[in-house]
Amino acid sequence: MEYKELMAMAIEAKKNAYVPYSNFHVGAALLTKSGKVYTGCNIECASYGGTNCAERTAIFKAVSEGEKEFEAIAVTGDDDAYTYPCGICRQVMVEFGKKIKVIVGKNEDEYRVYTVEDLLPHSFTPEDLGHECGGC
Repeated sequence: MEYKELMAMAIEAKKNAYVPYSNFHVGAALLTKSGKVYTGCNIECASYGGTNCAERTAIFKAVSEGEKEFEAIAVTGDDDAYTYPCGICRQVMVEFGKKIKVIVGKNEDEYRVYTVEDLLPHSFTPEDLGHECGGC
């Protein structure tokens, strides 16, 4: 799957964002190694700690369906700017591998590609707990 196509799916996913407080829509599209794509949007809550980001929504959907090996995740937000994953999302991503591609885009044609390791160097991973996760 091309990154442009994955970004288009993230753009579509952000339409479902529930953001009554920030009014800032974020969408994500996660490509698994099996070829499936899981989308996610940010979901806010009046108790802000209960809010969930688009990236984690997509990852949690995939994991809940038995997927744990990921190739790439596309992320897009509002304001025609690059919206990067927050620290918590980066930590969740690295749980599944440092080499996952993170596509951060303004639109289908303007995006930047990183690895999780680029965005979260010197990360704390399952290896630090003596667990070999295979993707780290």
